[in-house]
Amino acid sequence: MVARDRRSDVRSPAEVYEERFVPALFQQWAPVVADAAGIGPGQQVLDVACGTGVLACAVAERVGQSGAVVGLDLNEAMLVVARRKGAAVTWEAGRAEALPFPEARFDAVVSQFGLMFFADQLAALRQMWRVLRPGGRLAVAVCGALDRSPGYAVLAELLHRLFGPPVADAFRAPFALGDPERLRALCETAGVVGVQVTQHDGTVRFASIADLVFTERACVWTLGGLLDEAQFARLLAEAGPALLPFTEADGTVAFAMPALIITATKRGG
Repeated sequence: MVARDRRSDVRSPAEVYEERFVPALFQQWAPVVADAAGIGPGQQVLDVACGTGVLACAVAERVGQSGAVVGLDLNEAMLVVARRKGAAVTWEAGRAEALPFPEARFDAVVSQFGLMFFADQLAALRQMWRVLRPGGRLAVAVCGALDRSPGYAVLAELLHRLFGPPVADAFRAPFALGDPERLRALCETAGVVGVQVTQHDGTVRFASIADLVFTERACVWTLGGLLDEAQFARLLAEAGPALLPFTEADGTVAFAMPALIITATKRGG
């Protein structure tokens, strides 16, 4: 009999994201992206696809009371969780492809692991560039290539073997922009100039294999809603042997997951 994680039964996907994905993966990237954007005191900053606010909150600490941060996300449930944090951030609902701000509004525009999921990636990049003032800095992080994240690559192959291409491809979706040349071409087409794409090393770390699998199942962008209870039980049973090479003595699961970060400074007077 497979034990069920009751926290996943009562928590919303946004709460699961905050409680599990943020410490396991996303929290480590907030200072990296803030550094890439050159965030400093007094700046006006926009965080696009802010989620539950891990990056926006880190940026708010850097800009201080003389600056201002706006966190924008399409998912209202994510913003509900973000607003509980009490950070000095203005949380707004909106689409990356149609940012509700005037031109040259912000000193920096940042986005952490959202670009891969935008319905129109070109439009989103054009909008982020539009609202950036001359001299302002853009920093956008995406997941690196799947083959550079060995634990997730093994899980993707397991999903393919158990449930076929549709489920496996949904899981692979976050890694779709993990090619530096593809990112540069995307930015060039969007009119973002002077782009640099750099790889940064990171680590995925979950408390256990079960914790990883339960969390991925709750992710609305990948496996959310795709597996019934029987399929989930089968995945959980087979994930143990598959992910054993990444399991430490205390049961913790850890493996590399790099990110690619797009940076560009907007020229002009």
